[in-house]
Amino acid sequence: MKVLMVGDIVGAAGRTTFARVVAGMRLANKVDLVVANAENAAGGKGLTLGLAEELFDAGADVLTLGDHTWDQKELEKTIQREPRILRPANFAPACPGNGYIKMDTEWGSVLVINLVGRTFMRPYDCPFRAADSILQNETNGAKVVLVDLHAEATSEKIAMGRYLDGRVTAVVGTHTHVQTSDEKLLHKGTAYITDLGMTGSSDSIIGCVPERILSSFLTGMKSRFETVKDHESSLLEGVIIDIDEHAGKAKGIKRVRE
Repeated sequence: MKVLMVGDIVGAAGRTTFARVVAGMRLANKVDLVVANAENAAGGKGLTLGLAEELFDAGADVLTLGDHTWDQKELEKTIQREPRILRPANFAPACPGNGYIKMDTEWGSVLVINLVGRTFMRPYDCPFRAADSILQNETNGAKVVLVDLHAEATSEKIAMGRYLDGRVTAVVGTHTHVQTSDEKLLHKGTAYITDLGMTGSSDSIIGCVPERILSSFLTGMKSRFETVKDHESSLLEGVIIDIDEHAGKAKGIKRVRE
């Protein structure tokens, strides 16, 4: 079984690139399941149900989110309609939506878990305890378990990889929009990478128009960020994980940037 896990999709350029690349991979039978982080899909600020449907039509099987989950207020009311949209499981219990999904596939049950980090971020509930709770109570025979930890600190993501090694199939980081080169198989069979990167314009600053970001850094004043709309310079970044679905272990992990 081969799973494509995709880094933060940013704006229209990211959505267009996602559709193009995933269509080619599906046609060439390179991937069997696609999990993508979509918390920046709506112009860099959250996700709408309509854009989620666009990404599902383009080949996504599950969409994960992060700290921008509620930027589009409509999602608070619509997230319950689509269980394939995940918000971090360690959000406060009163939040709408779910932080995990168990899917029945031709390769068996697959559990996808979405978490958010706490270091240099808001004081969310503990992602480590949230992961433990889900693994103890919700696997229900699922051997393939995929985790997206949306976090700022590299140390927190590495710690989660080590913590879950051997208990899940893969731990991938999202949020920084910069792909790391540390993809590896950990000692007990879990695939790991600190950050998948970004799906959006490579001629940008984390997907946004450079001048807007530079103005903020140079003046210390707030500037309205704007995503780059030119999809010609866009790339999809992520990893393809080769999985032994019977054992629930990863056999390989390869970075994607195209």
